Amino acid sequence: MPRSSRGFTLIELILVIVIMAALAVFALPKVLDTTLWRLRSFGEDLQARHQAMLRLALQQRRPIVATLTANGVNWAYAGGAVIDALPCPATESPCIAEGGSRTVTFNSGNSGATATSTGAAMAVTVAYGSYSQGYRIEADTGLIYPTP
Repeated sequence: MPRSSRGFTLIELILVIVIMAALAVFALPKVLDTTLWRLRSFGEDLQARHQAMLRLALQQRRPIVATLTANGVNWAYAGGAVIDALPCPATESPCIAEGGSRTVTFNSGNSGATATSTGAAMAVTVAYGSYSQGYRIEADTGLIYPTP
């Protein structure tokens, strides 16, 4: 009489349990750790807003100053009127590794050029816990790039 298969064998069940345990140990903590996602989002938002402010300064022919601190970035007209702010995520603050206040002035002196408070390309590192992503703001063009 042929044997009909009606379910899983014990070996199949054990293999599924082993695979699920391996995923739970290695993959699940990475998926559930939202710190990485929040900081990555902050860095991408920083890039997008930085480029938007660079374009706005050139379109309006007005200098715009970006002030970078450990707790976020503020953009304002040279006269002081605030345009936008990007604070660090609440649970990952401070999120910019470089200490102190540094500035980037777009359309400096209405020349179209960008000036940094360091006088050279400025490094910005978004970091908290084990996550770290560097960015570089070019002194002459104001463009921002992620660094490897």
